[in-house]
Amino acid sequence: MSTAPHKPLAGVRVIEMAQIMAGPTCGMMLADLGAEVIKIEKWPSGDDARQYQKPGDSAMPPSFRMINRGKRSLALDVRTPQGKEVLLRLVRQADVLTENFRVGVMERLGLAYADLKPVNPALIYCSITGYGRTGPMAKTGGFDLILQAFSGIIAATGEADRDPVKPGVSIADTNAGILAALAIVSAYVHRLKTGEGQHVSTSLLQAAMQQTYWLAANYFSSGRETQRLGTAHSLIAPYQVFKASDGRMVIGAGNTKAWQGMCEVLGHPEWITDTRFDQPQQRVKHRAELEMLIEAVLAAGTVAEWCERFDGAGVPAGPVNSAGQALEHPQTRAVGMVIEVPDGEGGMMRGIGTPLTLDGKAEAATMPAPRLAEHSSSVLRDFGFEQEEIAALMASGVVQQG
Repeated sequence: MSTAPHKPLAGVRVIEMAQIMAGPTCGMMLADLGAEVIKIEKWPSGDDARQYQKPGDSAMPPSFRMINRGKRSLALDVRTPQGKEVLLRLVRQADVLTENFRVGVMERLGLAYADLKPVNPALIYCSITGYGRTGPMAKTGGFDLILQAFSGIIAATGEADRDPVKPGVSIADTNAGILAALAIVSAYVHRLKTGEGQHVSTSLLQAAMQQTYWLAANYFSSGRETQRLGTAHSLIAPYQVFKASDGRMVIGAGNTKAWQGMCEVLGHPEWITDTRFDQPQQRVKHRAELEMLIEAVLAAGTVAEWCERFDGAGVPAGPVNSAGQALEHPQTRAVGMVIEVPDGEGGMMRGIGTPLTLDGKAEAATMPAPRLAEHSSSVLRDFGFEQEEIAALMASGVVQQG
């Protein structure tokens, strides 16, 4: 059980049947909030993400370690009658179950919400699918790349004169995990009021489409598709990456005050009343011309020098950091987004912390990501299984201990 009683989900038991990224992201967020997360894995391969390795990686891939800290692993064959019965015993004492199988898989296993609700009417059952649980593509499998393409995100990303590109992060997967955690917490509030559990769900499609607010606004209002603009914004200028003498930086002059402040800092107050730039729509229309003028001035100073000057004038600006530069930055450390956690092999590793601050605390679950089947025996004991039962389950191969 959770050892952090001050956390809001302390004492909540979560059975995670989800794998790879979206579901495990959800589970890690719940663990950070104090929940006890038990990861049900197949044997002998476990979560498919355990195989996502680059040459030189340790036995447990860094990507798996990153989003599975704070959990325990139970290797259980739920395809067998014995394994299914074990899971049902866990469900009777659980608060949440998460899964991200294709629509129909849990039904075939006899583990759909309709099957588990009679076992535990208070259970919150969370499904994450590729395309949603209804509609003509409901049974189609989905991956982050596919749904970023399907949703229009990739088509709108990249330079105008080049092929579209995928953003450098897994937007659909990560956002689906966050939305699933929000749905679970909302259902938990409902259960506290009524005593009733419920089936909640989201999908990679919904998570990706939720990121397209401004793309949709443009399309619904004009019937036009948003064109690729590199780092520029379709509705605001200047709001993009610019070159300084030693690197790249961003300037976000998104309102009149910031625009005027930027012109003053750059030493060109005449731009404020220039008819090419004096209105937001004009600045968007003449974006390319404005970019050339700005970069001609920025070339006389470094990124750090300009950022300091813009900050002093209240103009939003910042450096274009690499991932490493962002992770090493003292501000990132100050808000707790880099943490030290045990690596499970006697050492320590760095990870991404929780993005949530509660009552001034941003405390992440620091138990290391589990080895496959590492906690099988201890989980079953915690759920009331006798040692003789556990031994028999292991002898039959239904349960494995890593």
